[in-house]
Amino acid sequence: MIRVFVVDDHPIVRCGLKFIAQKTSDIDICWEAENGSTALQMIREVEPDVIVLDISLPDISGMEVLKQLHSEGFAIPVLILSGSSDEQYAVRALKAGASGFLSKAGSTDEIIQAVRTASAGRYYISQRTAEKLAETFSLSESEYPHLLLSDREFDVMLFLAKGYRICDISNILNLSPTTVSTYRTRLLKKIAATAMRN
Repeated sequence: MIRVFVVDDHPIVRCGLKFIAQKTSDIDICWEAENGSTALQMIREVEPDVIVLDISLPDISGMEVLKQLHSEGFAIPVLILSGSSDEQYAVRALKAGASGFLSKAGSTDEIIQAVRTASAGRYYISQRTAEKLAETFSLSESEYPHLLLSDREFDVMLFLAKGYRICDISNILNLSPTTVSTYRTRLLKKIAATAMRN
């Protein structure tokens, strides 16, 4: 039996994943948490076979949870779950040590396959994600300046590109408006400096 730990702040997502697991004979959702801090505490005490981790959590991001687990020496496969299908999130997650990336818009079969693949010690990567990952290795930072951005700067950039205001981003990422403005300034400087070199 593959014992899964689900971390997502939406109860309906956690219930949906439990429902999917009940339709299988080899996957069991044994633990769940609604934020990153609780998840880290629980994971230190239990031994899940696979973690399904939402990238957007109310306290600390899924990416930060992933990095913390790796810094503490955990080798548990982590599948990043996102409401966005943007492959750039997938690329960053894989580079940070995730075993795969799943969109919440994905199919039931995809989730089951990803959990089984991660449990077997392999990476779960969709074809689109694989193509995007290959691009990041073939293109330089001058061609793709967003590669210079930190994970948090990248998050802010995506929200800005979608038309979100500073106060909206502040609420979503649980950061102060001043901190979000600082990230915006930094990312704009990095992108502008790359553009000037070209």
